[in-house]
Amino acid sequence: MQAADSKNAQEILALDVREVSLLADYFVICAGRNDRQIQAIVNSVVEEEQKAQVEVKSVEGKDSAKWILIDLGEVIVHVFNEEERDFYQLEKLWADAPFVDISTWIGEK
Repeated sequence: MQAADSKNAQEILALDVREVSLLADYFVICAGRNDRQIQAIVNSVVEEEQKAQVEVKSVEGKDSAKWILIDLGEVIVHVFNEEERDFYQLEKLWADAPFVDISTWIGEK
């Protein structure tokens, strides 16, 4: 998730949902401070995944910029504005899913 980190995404975390969901293997969750930053995060993630030849199956919610979902197949990236992130708290909703150490996914700034 270096692409999200490069755009200063807030509170980046990943959940291993393989044992609790049929939707994906991992959920990556992060937030942006405003619509412009959220769009930049989404565009960066999509661009980097396409460069890595990962199929971007769909991008949902881009018009509202409150909660944008990027479906990468085995990984689903959730990019929230701060208020929506606080409201939905996906990490609590999926509390049975263990956190993933993403320190190796995010480069040094």
